Amino acid sequence: MVPSNNRLSPCPSGLRVSPQSYERRRSRLKKDVGSGILLFLGNMEVGMNYADNTYRFRQDSSFLYFFGLDYAALAAVIDIDEDREIVFGNELTIDDIVWTGTQPTLHDKCEAMGIKDSRPMNELKTYLDQARRRGQHIHFLPPYRGDHQVWLWELLGLNPAEQNNSVSQRLVKAIVRQRIYKDEEEIAIIEEAVNISTQMHLAAYRKVRPGIHEAEVAAAVEEVACKGGNTLSFPTIATVKGQVLHNHGFIHTLKEGDIFLLDAGAETRMHYAGDLSSSMPVGERFTERQEIIYNIHLDSFRAAVDMLHPGVPFREAHLAAATKICEGMKSLGLMKGDPVEAAHIGAYALFFPCGLGHMMGLDVHNMENLGEEYVGYNEGEAKSTQFGFKSLRLARPLEPGFVFTVEPGIYFIPELIDKWEAEHQFTDFINYDKLGPWRDFTGLRNELDYVITTDGVRQLGTIKKPMTLEEVYAAKEA
Repeated sequence: MVPSNNRLSPCPSGLRVSPQSYERRRSRLKKDVGSGILLFLGNMEVGMNYADNTYRFRQDSSFLYFFGLDYAALAAVIDIDEDREIVFGNELTIDDIVWTGTQPTLHDKCEAMGIKDSRPMNELKTYLDQARRRGQHIHFLPPYRGDHQVWLWELLGLNPAEQNNSVSQRLVKAIVRQRIYKDEEEIAIIEEAVNISTQMHLAAYRKVRPGIHEAEVAAAVEEVACKGGNTLSFPTIATVKGQVLHNHGFIHTLKEGDIFLLDAGAETRMHYAGDLSSSMPVGERFTERQEIIYNIHLDSFRAAVDMLHPGVPFREAHLAAATKICEGMKSLGLMKGDPVEAAHIGAYALFFPCGLGHMMGLDVHNMENLGEEYVGYNEGEAKSTQFGFKSLRLARPLEPGFVFTVEPGIYFIPELIDKWEAEHQFTDFINYDKLGPWRDFTGLRNELDYVITTDGVRQLGTIKKPMTLEEVYAAKEA
């Protein structure tokens, strides 16, 4: 499989990463890996139902991070031993230009990013073959797309079933060590994404009312991102069935008394992500029962944020949120026993089955394709296999430059309640006989984005997203 073209993707505007930053990133990567060839495969355009009707192009995030070239059908090598940086790709043909318009040459695109050497794509395999004959090690990242698996098979002769065994852990770890820390340049772009994301959520507060369809709210939300030339950082969740954590269906009509849950974020033209969630009443106000759960959730959110300091493991923030949820459930008679113990042994997960948050950057779940354990956990730290804790994507001690989300939630999932009750799970902490009237509650959550500073934490975004009940009601009236 040889990529055939290099079509234009949207040209970034506004806040940017400087060419000098890309050069510094590549220079550091060479030092961290030490020797061999670093192979980066850019993404291709992929047909939805035939070749020329493509999905929206999205460049591979590690390729973007080190090369800044937001075009399809490119590959690059960093030859550490020969001190060379080369981008491989094909110049546009007249057939391409008819559809895409005039573009800079590949040489000009590369030179703008500090790369002096660009070559036709058909020279990539020859270059790698010669390197292998010289005994150079070729480092590559875990492939997460089928076309990359086929491409690696053709370039390196590795069957797709064998490729993960040959992934360079040294390269993975070196990339994580860089991308995990955000500099001021990146933080400014992420904050732009968060501000757009907040505007998306404010549009939902204004739109949500009885009688309209989930899809209408989703359309209003996504318009905010798209009209600025940006896009979505992940598929929008806009639903009155919030107990389904990732509900993308948009099939329900909103009714008085429903809770509407929105989980949506913007991706800027530089491809940095925002990620927020909101829960709001479909009518003017929550019911009394909904207000009680909302405030328990808000207490859990505040407890988690209070833990956010350099050196504090994010797992402790997760447990602080879980403990508050257990306290709240106990106050309603739905749980019993010591809330701290209930949180630590995992009984909380009946109501809060997901993790508190995740790293964020060029990916909404930053670098998850490289391996969640490398990003969210210290080396040698095992990830739990227990329900609830196994969904904790971030557990490691927090450090300045970490950008991440905080998103506790409270969910009443009838199928999970039935399963745990049948299995007699955590009967010392859960009053199953009291849960019947709550089975139809659905769920709610809120999410904000943060960066760790040298002396604390800062919430990202200069536009306020409603969080308290008073703020929620005011936003509904705006």
